[in-house]
Amino acid sequence: MTQVEKIVKGVVEGNFLLLAKAISQIENKTADAEPFLQSLLPRSVPIIGITGPPGAGKSTIINALLTDWVNNNKKVAVLSVDPSSPFHQGAILGDRIRMKDWYLHPNVYIRSLAARGHLGGVNSAMLSLTTLMQSVGFDYIVVETVGVGQSEVEVASLADTTVVVLVPEAGDEVQMMKSGLMEIANVFVVNKSDRPNAQIFANHLKQMILENAISTTPQVISTIASEKVGIQELQLAIEQHHESLSKGGNKKEFFLNKVMQLILAHKMNQVEVNEIKTKLELEYNKANFNIFKFAQEFY
Repeated sequence: MTQVEKIVKGVVEGNFLLLAKAISQIENKTADAEPFLQSLLPRSVPIIGITGPPGAGKSTIINALLTDWVNNNKKVAVLSVDPSSPFHQGAILGDRIRMKDWYLHPNVYIRSLAARGHLGGVNSAMLSLTTLMQSVGFDYIVVETVGVGQSEVEVASLADTTVVVLVPEAGDEVQMMKSGLMEIANVFVVNKSDRPNAQIFANHLKQMILENAISTTPQVISTIASEKVGIQELQLAIEQHHESLSKGGNKKEFFLNKVMQLILAHKMNQVEVNEIKTKLELEYNKANFNIFKFAQEFY
């Protein structure tokens, strides 16, 4: 029995020990990680990216979605990217605490991952990890970003469906949004919609979508995630978007983006950061120091 087959057997039985070890192997870039990744045969399992500003209720949304999926006997993997601890560089585990009802459930696997300084709101190994999850028997894969603002656009390059979660008070934030976050969203969620002016905010958001002339108009769903209001509508919107992708769309472009990510990650792994750091300490105080000349030495 291969390593992948053993992990699949564990997932079926609700035993995630071998899966957890494989994730650590990939994150730590061990010698066995690359051959293992090349043995994977991923299925067409939806990858759902959840992003948005801190406090919007991303984890509460996921918690509510999990209820519906588990009630329908689905297996779900949740990869929550947390800010790195300044002390041990590991994940702070905030999202696992908020989803405490599920982390021992045999149909749900939750893994908190440290961003480790990686920009874009996700972990640098996330493409490999989502492909692993698609290969071992899960029905849905959810990726939750750190959530530090409008820079969280990288999730769109690996998620089939990107859900951007906002709250009614985010009016000024949305007004200041660059086109990036507006364009990556396949579904907008206005969470905590029982708050004042929620409907006005949702209408304003729909108007902004029209004004930006986005080619595939994202749906705007109002929810109260803590009470599971609007969650079935959100689930339906996710299903509809995934169905539209399976019927055609830009699959080739989607895979090209993933291939480019892998190539760039491989190139970066060849860079000796400690060597650069040591040499930089010797050079940067010199009067004729030029950052472009210095960087070219390592191309």
